[in-house]
Amino acid sequence: MSAAEAGGVFHRARGRTLDAFSSEKEREWKGPFYFIQGADPQFGLMKAWATGDCDDGGDEWEQEIRLAEQAVQAINKLNPKPKFFVLCGDLVHAMPGIKAVFSGHYHRNAGGTYRNLDMVVSSAIGCQLGTDTHGLRVVVVTAEKIVHRYYSLDELNEKGIEDDLMDLLKEN
Repeated sequence: MSAAEAGGVFHRARGRTLDAFSSEKEREWKGPFYFIQGADPQFGLMKAWATGDCDDGGDEWEQEIRLAEQAVQAINKLNPKPKFFVLCGDLVHAMPGIKAVFSGHYHRNAGGTYRNLDMVVSSAIGCQLGTDTHGLRVVVVTAEKIVHRYYSLDELNEKGIEDDLMDLLKEN
């Protein structure tokens, strides 16, 4: 399965809700819990590594998708259920094409450029340590460019994504 064919594979969870994280239920310590941390699914690396072409390989994701699905199935069978699942590390094997790195943890918006690589730091959904508002960054990726914009939660909820970003999604 190619990267293009994999597009709809992980949309099965769309529309599901999880009551366990309502703010009222999570305000007080309720006792021990556990969570699951996964790392580096790095879609495309297995073929690239196997063929010895780690610079250009990575156009097939079939093995990684099977493993990711296996991981989700294993987690879903656990009892009791984990409190949450966090996925860290390299999501996609795309070193030659990287134009921007997106991160958080600084609790404010920041960034810079070094040798044509943009470093974009998004502020927090939660506690703010600067003057930014609680929010999310929308990132639109086209064949030619990456365009991103930080939205406050209120702004995104009330107005949605701005037309110029939506127009980029319509381009062929």
